[in-house]
Amino acid sequence: MKENNTDFKNTRFGFLPIDWDCLPLGELVHDVAYGSSAKSSSDGSTPVLRMGNMQDGFIDWTDLVYTSDELEIKKYKLEKNTVLFNRTNTVDLVGKAAIYKGERPAIYAGYLIKINNKPELLNAEYLNYILNTYQIKSYNKLVLSVAVSQANINGQKLKTYPIPVPPNIEEQKAIANALSDVDALLTELEKLIAKKQTIKTATMQQLLTGKTRLPQFATYTEGEKKGQQKGTKPSELGEIPEDWDVITIDEALSKKMIIDQMDGNHGELYPKSHEFSQDGVPYVGATDFYNGIIDYKNCKKLPLGRAKKFKKGIALNGDILFAHNATVGPTTLVETEEDFIIISTTATYYRCDNEKLKNTYLLSFFKSDLFVKQFSAVMSQSTRNQVPILAQRKFYIAIPSIEEQTAIAAILSDMDNEIQTLEQRLAKTRQIKQGMMQALLTGRIRLPFNQAKGI
Repeated sequence: MKENNTDFKNTRFGFLPIDWDCLPLGELVHDVAYGSSAKSSSDGSTPVLRMGNMQDGFIDWTDLVYTSDELEIKKYKLEKNTVLFNRTNTVDLVGKAAIYKGERPAIYAGYLIKINNKPELLNAEYLNYILNTYQIKSYNKLVLSVAVSQANINGQKLKTYPIPVPPNIEEQKAIANALSDVDALLTELEKLIAKKQTIKTATMQQLLTGKTRLPQFATYTEGEKKGQQKGTKPSELGEIPEDWDVITIDEALSKKMIIDQMDGNHGELYPKSHEFSQDGVPYVGATDFYNGIIDYKNCKKLPLGRAKKFKKGIALNGDILFAHNATVGPTTLVETEEDFIIISTTATYYRCDNEKLKNTYLLSFFKSDLFVKQFSAVMSQSTRNQVPILAQRKFYIAIPSIEEQTAIAAILSDMDNEIQTLEQRLAKTRQIKQGMMQALLTGRIRLPFNQAKGI
């Protein structure tokens, strides 16, 4: 791989090496063909790929529909390494492209277009990467037509798409192979993260119900029962260890285990849009925290003077946030160098006395099935997607000793940290791939390839 020092020319795709062409897709394909409009169902012999099955350049094999119509299967059967184009969707999603790798027999639905490329001129994998560049996504917006709530790009318009074409087909293959290697790494990272998540979920379920006890808490260490295995007892949350308690959040507030619980219902002090600023005190709502991390960079901000006017919803470092409105369920630990942050009407904060109830333990409990089932039950009784603060106070929490809380939270926190590290690596690798795509698909960086094969 080397930086290209040759001259560049301006094309419809952007600047390309002087020895590259920029050709309309129509000159590089045999034809483009619309998919099946026949009715599909949840049963059948062959999957029918739809626009929802196209994700980030690849086929997502979940949420499938099927057909057993032999005529349709014969007519619309896909061949390995075929690029599909989504001709009808929302304005933001129309123009998605993905490559069918022959993972299993399939046909394609009517909102998709099959691109039959001329293999001696255009490599299918290379084309798929081109159609997923920001240049092509911008071109989608230029040529789409809108009718009612959907956008459309027909086959004739698709044939006008500008395609960068290196002078040798082997260079296209070399570019596609390099990007494919990165995609393989991304896939392995995604699988590893999913595996770690599954292990963590199972571990959480075992530890937070007491079905599995850490060795140092599994037996009695003194008294008549010294050395004996600890038993279980029935509770509002099911069978729990006999040395645990189950109390409501309201009771935890009364016992000062939870010092304070408050939402961001600011009433007449609710900030108006013009009051937000580029910098200042974070104003955090339910959509600003995901996977246990607050997005301080992109959340709204308020000037310090305006933020100090609030009477409630003032969260501090170490508080636990629970999303209770619109987006329900996400929870996170407030970790900030600010003196305080403001939470919106969609979030509730919990402030623990860490001598009685560890905040990190409560955070883990809020993520558990035991807690999710409780707020899901409240939501099922209403058409509104919310769990009010008073309803939250009726929820039960399981309380081990402070020592066991600390040990459980430490194990689950370590697992969270490992997953977050992998997710950060995944995000970084995706950024690297985007950079590689821009460098390789515009010829800014050229790869060595076997020129003899292209002669």
